[in-house]
Amino acid sequence: MGVDDIINKGKQLFEQNRDKIEEALKSEKAEDVSDKFLDGAADAIKKVAPEQHHGKIDEVRANVDKNLGNQ
Repeated sequence: MGVDDIINKGKQLFEQNRDKIEEALKSEKAEDVSDKFLDGAADAIKKVAPEQHHGKIDEVRANVDKNLGNQ
């Protein structure tokens, strides 16, 4: 099986299970996991980024969070 075959199979599986995937991404558990991950990632980036960029980091974190979980 070639790379294109694997990609196409993945696309097919996604389309067949789109409703279940979207439901899982909007669940309370996904919200909890995404919040923990995003908080950790933002904190880690802030440790190495200049303080003047911390507001932008928080903005990006909030935008990503809007699309994951249920809040």
